[in-house]
Amino acid sequence: MCHNPLSSFDGQGWFGKDERMRIMDRDVRQLVLFPFQSRHYVAMYNMMQVHPRFVECFRRYITNSGTYPYSVAIRSPLGEVSPTLYSYHDMLTVHEIFCRQDYRLDEGAKVIVDIGSNIGISALYFLTRNPNCKCYLFEPVPANVEKLKKNLSRFEDRYVLQEAAVADRSGTLEFGTEPSGRYGGLMSAALEPIKVQCLHINEVLEEILRTETAIDMLKIDTEGVEEATIAAIDPRYLARIRLIVYEGNDGKATKTIKPAAGL
Repeated sequence: MCHNPLSSFDGQGWFGKDERMRIMDRDVRQLVLFPFQSRHYVAMYNMMQVHPRFVECFRRYITNSGTYPYSVAIRSPLGEVSPTLYSYHDMLTVHEIFCRQDYRLDEGAKVIVDIGSNIGISALYFLTRNPNCKCYLFEPVPANVEKLKKNLSRFEDRYVLQEAAVADRSGTLEFGTEPSGRYGGLMSAALEPIKVQCLHINEVLEEILRTETAIDMLKIDTEGVEEATIAAIDPRYLARIRLIVYEGNDGKATKTIKPAAGL
């Protein structure tokens, strides 16, 4: 029997991330370390390149000011795009993805699986890297899905969306939601629960890999069940994924695994 090399993950399972002291939506420990981490200076430089209205975006990002909804202009390899942001939390997401480049993608990448697509900011980044990129998106919260469709309206022919969660099990499950839409998760007891469809990760990968030769990036942002989900991947599917990018349960920056880097 094949052994999944990721099955030794010590994830926090279905109960989400632990609570941490935060200031303006940032972990206090991250604020203390900020001056000593070069990636933040790179992100500031990238912000100047990405945002045509840099001063306005920098002010919003640093001070949590400005009104929402807000249409933010973003330069991309395929030209300028302007997704609608609905809160300061969405501005943080734009910074993490377009400026900090948490999901940095090779220029030639063609197949992306985005689990936890939220309002479509990560998918917008992927779809604007090149004109041949195709995305398979998974998002269970109806309010987020409507916003995602608006933000990706220019790219309807290059993405497939399923309104579902993805984890290491399947069925109809409780999903915690909160006003910003950014921090919802499966079995998050402290949040407002809704019932959502959940697909097993192997069910998802099997369906996609019937059509695609390989997956260039599997991105997972599911607020606490990322590692359990990765550990559940069947080795047959794992061998056809070039790169996995996910948010670890320790609250640090995104982590990467290259299970099939030689493909």
